[in-house]
Amino acid sequence: MNRLAWKLLSPGTPWARCLMVCLLLACCVCPTVFGHTFELTRTLVLLRTDGTFQVDMTCDLDALALGVGPNVDSAVLAAELRALSTEELAARTDHLRSYFQRRIRVRFDGQPERFVVSFPEFGTFLASEPRAGTDDAAQPLAASVLGLTARLEGHIPAGAREVSFRASRSFAPVRLTVLEEGRLGGIRELLGSGTPSRPYPLTLDNADAESSAVNNSTPTIPDRLNVAGRYLALGFWHILPAGLDHILFVLGLFLLSTRWRPLLWQVSAFTLAHTLTLALSTYGVLQLPSNIVEPLIALSIAYVAIENLLTTRLHPWRPAIVFAFGLLHGLGFAGVLGELGLPDNERLTALLAFNGGVELGQLTVLVAAFAAVGWLRHHKRYRRWVVVPASLMIAVIGLYWAIERTFWG
Repeated sequence: MNRLAWKLLSPGTPWARCLMVCLLLACCVCPTVFGHTFELTRTLVLLRTDGTFQVDMTCDLDALALGVGPNVDSAVLAAELRALSTEELAARTDHLRSYFQRRIRVRFDGQPERFVVSFPEFGTFLASEPRAGTDDAAQPLAASVLGLTARLEGHIPAGAREVSFRASRSFAPVRLTVLEEGRLGGIRELLGSGTPSRPYPLTLDNADAESSAVNNSTPTIPDRLNVAGRYLALGFWHILPAGLDHILFVLGLFLLSTRWRPLLWQVSAFTLAHTLTLALSTYGVLQLPSNIVEPLIALSIAYVAIENLLTTRLHPWRPAIVFAFGLLHGLGFAGVLGELGLPDNERLTALLAFNGGVELGQLTVLVAAFAAVGWLRHHKRYRRWVVVPASLMIAVIGLYWAIERTFWG
């Protein structure tokens, strides 16, 4: 073990150079904490008494305008937009308006209604330009140009009886709120990525509106299969594509085991553990702050990958350690599920479906890994060609995340 560690860390060796390359790649590809992270696209649909509607969507407009992911450093995005000429920025803004018009549908009685798009926070997050001879020269500019709100406005067709909303799969899952001006309460629904909402009646009885506000659901009792389907999709989405940390952990388990049975033991221990803490945390029995859970999850990823580098066999303690790490990952899943929310009258259904979606996502990762390198698993160079470089990358990313989440998370 000591000789292997020396090979990995000695300056000038191929392994040390490989480690440096992995570190540089990790710094490039890992999401930074300075970006706006959106687990949900919070969307408010306001139906006005004057016959118009307004939809406010919260998302990273700077990232959308530049065509990059929402985890890129917000200051970098803002600087890039500020560097554009007036004409170039106007062109980007016009393109972003058409982006929303193409990918968002507001339907009345099943027919899409046209709307105009504006960005009410455009420029409001920018500090004043520094003036010569004042202390303002040292004042930094805030990290946003377009802001975080896209506003869609249009007219409600005369005689319309119901409204529905849909955002394309290019948006994160939607936390939808529908309000009618001048009426009590409101309706909220959680939509999977690309999933249309139910049609909402444009006129609600006050009693129904109050009930929906209390229950955080639609006026009628949600259909159990509908709830199960939505939360199953959300659980799967949290692994693929949104759960890079959980994907790396599962891949770390996959890399050490060349046979199915040891791998299944590890995955079973992991599944049992995160199911346990997910249930306990969801029902308020066990709680742990995310600023503790998230760095520990990152360290669990690094540990599994480092152990892959230091040993070639599955030790008896590995499933027990994986079980302990699964408890941590379950708390991470619970944090996400807490953000998504659970329908009061179908909490157990939603919880089981979400956990089932997580399991399907993990199994999909394993199947994809077998498809990618399964034919190499019994080759004499499998460890050198696949296990060592992949584990190095995973270990560096895990350590990078642990440091980032501890000090800047």
